Amino acid sequence: MTAEPVAVPHVVQVDLAGRTALVTGGGSGIGRACALRLGAAGAKVLVVDRNLEAAKAVAAEAGGRAEGVDLSDAAAVDRLDVDVDIVVNNAGLQHVAPVQDFPVERFEYIQRVMVEAPFLLIRRALPHMYARGWGRIVNISSVHGLRASPYKAAYVSAKHALEGLSKVVALEGAAHGVTANCINPAYVRTALVESQIADQAASHGIGADEVIEKIMLARAAIKRLIEPEEVAELLAYLCSPPAAFITGASIALDGGWTAN
Repeated sequence: MTAEPVAVPHVVQVDLAGRTALVTGGGSGIGRACALRLGAAGAKVLVVDRNLEAAKAVAAEAGGRAEGVDLSDAAAVDRLDVDVDIVVNNAGLQHVAPVQDFPVERFEYIQRVMVEAPFLLIRRALPHMYARGWGRIVNISSVHGLRASPYKAAYVSAKHALEGLSKVVALEGAAHGVTANCINPAYVRTALVESQIADQAASHGIGADEVIEKIMLARAAIKRLIEPEEVAELLAYLCSPPAAFITGASIALDGGWTAN
């Protein structure tokens, strides 16, 4: 087992020329990888992130454009151009606390960003997709959309809600050529996760490899972090013609975590 990054080549053959896409949380991590992968496939990508400068940098790489938006602001979300063929709901955040101590305002904020904003974006994007007879909605859920962990009430609740929303959209959109699916990764190599690894290594007096294997991924069979590009490659597949029959699914990318 290694804590070092794993190279992820583009293996999915998909031509998205003439398609448009919107990726939330696109300024870094999974969102960045997804925006770049869609751009590489020929899509024109709108990169949405709270950090406008980060969004602009990714948009420049992807050949797209950027918007700086706080997804907790419903009015700001409603101002986004959502006449797109692909929606990737990726933006999210975490707060850890026991339920009895969980700040109500933080719980509400997480639901706005991770449940209400995806609903608003999908709701406004569907008419365009229906008119074109094609659309792909990919919700970046989590292993925590399928399982729970203590002290993560807001995050687990939001991911489970996103799972339900995705399935309803799958049922309604099927007759219009629109699919909706969730990707459910375990721990992905992002700046936030890397900092958590470093902090835990220091506090426990162990190496980064041990933190990943024995603490973070204790329930997974494959003891390594997921690369953002692995999530993006699965996204690419879900946008390809062979995946047209996959809808309403929750695809675990978790190294065997949910096999337990």
